[in-house]
Amino acid sequence: MEQIKLLDCTLRDGGYINDWKFGRRTIQNVIARLVDAGTDFIEVGFLRNVTYDEDRTLYNSIEELKRILPENRKKSTFVAMALHDQYDVSKLAENDGTIGAVRVTFHDYDIDEGLEFCRRVMDKGYPLFVNPINIMGYPDDTLLRLLEKVNRLGPYGFSIVDTFGSMTKAELTRIYSLLENNLDPKIVFGVHLHENLALSFSLAQVYLELRKYQRRSVLDASLNGMGRVPGNLCMELIMDFLNRQYGTAYDIDYVLDAIEEHILPIKKEEPWGYQTEYFLSAKYNLHRNYAEYLMEKGNLTTKEIKYLLKQLPKEKKAAFDRDYMEKLYQEHENKRVSDEESLNRLKGWFGGRKVLLLAPGKSLERPETKKRILDYLKEEEAVLVTTNFYWDGQQGGAAFFSNARRLEEYRAFRPKESRLILTSNLEGHGETADYVINYERLVGTGGEQCENSGILLLRLMGICKVREAALAGFDGFRKDGQNYMDGYFGAFPGARAEDNDRIAGCIEKLGNVMSVRFLTPSRYDRNSEAAGLRLE
Repeated sequence: MEQIKLLDCTLRDGGYINDWKFGRRTIQNVIARLVDAGTDFIEVGFLRNVTYDEDRTLYNSIEELKRILPENRKKSTFVAMALHDQYDVSKLAENDGTIGAVRVTFHDYDIDEGLEFCRRVMDKGYPLFVNPINIMGYPDDTLLRLLEKVNRLGPYGFSIVDTFGSMTKAELTRIYSLLENNLDPKIVFGVHLHENLALSFSLAQVYLELRKYQRRSVLDASLNGMGRVPGNLCMELIMDFLNRQYGTAYDIDYVLDAIEEHILPIKKEEPWGYQTEYFLSAKYNLHRNYAEYLMEKGNLTTKEIKYLLKQLPKEKKAAFDRDYMEKLYQEHENKRVSDEESLNRLKGWFGGRKVLLLAPGKSLERPETKKRILDYLKEEEAVLVTTNFYWDGQQGGAAFFSNARRLEEYRAFRPKESRLILTSNLEGHGETADYVINYERLVGTGGEQCENSGILLLRLMGICKVREAALAGFDGFRKDGQNYMDGYFGAFPGARAEDNDRIAGCIEKLGNVMSVRFLTPSRYDRNSEAAGLRLE
């Protein structure tokens, strides 16, 4: 069906997964398979201001791009994309037929600069797709003004780009209607969908039902949906759908072979697909990195993440501003309470005593560990305090929580006669606590800042003037991710093996305030080799 065509963007959008390091042989093989499958457009990568590497799909010039293209392109047209502010268009040679189209992207805040870049591409003889980033972020009046300018420019195509994956059927219908009634009929429609809401395949079908028969259309897709997480419309699905419903003749076997040989090995190392954080970014139509950044903190409930995302002003939504998000996060965490009474009572309980602090490391599973813990508690008349969990053998003592997610998950497991110590960032839980301590007091500032719950608890013990803190289950982080005892409710996604040295340094400094010893092997223990406590 000549009015509907497919564009594969695996080698361009998929590059966000592997930093465009596909390898020359894979690049050429994927292109060859897509050509054999009858793919209409194949986007072979980005035009960028980079140092050329034959193993990456980033190119300074058409000459570099030519090196990976097959001699026999059959019915396929090769395409490249350029971000207007990341490529010097003067390096773009006059069109010699190698590239059948260039796609150009820009934001709503630099429309005129983007369209000027587009004009210069067209002046060099290239058919042009205008791909405005995040069309969902355009108010109707702004979009209509953009369409007027695009009509005057007269490009080959204009794309509906659902950058943040927030589009639903109703919104696609609204935007399609605006475009259909205001865009020059000669201009081809493009559609680029994402999987934030797991709707890309459904929306592609909706679009095909909406489109007028006369309007030529190009649907973007990628092999197995490979693209910036959560991914894109799957090429194999839309090819099969068009074959069955619209009488096209794409040879899907070549696509499936390319997926099995080249794409699935990448996906095994760097997965993509629907994930909760990208649903949240789509829900509020903002840059995916905001929700991702907050999820990686590992200590926020979904309710808290939603609250923080809703605080982002409109001008901050389209481009990720790490510093601004961190500012909102710190303001949220640093809720101040009057904690003097809690501190005085804790000092009365802990002052001058020995405490045994438990973290949920795998060393707690060792048969000898429980005996070592119980012996220490009895012999030293120590107080047991767990951090962000409850221990199965816990009787009395206290539990310290600085992580809202862990508190919610362990709420039902609170042992009888166990006291609860919370940090002030756990909004709404203060009424269940025996003590609430200002988070800001424990987290520190500048180079001393550390959000690790074990360090927060140790700092609290230092303030309470304990005589000795014995640590068990403070194993440290392993690269293979086997960091927590079985049954622990949720690993911290931001934990990295590189954090071990930083946390070890914090513990070492706290050793100047009180005696600190390790009852179980730990990567935080800088004397572990001498003590014979090296972890396997």
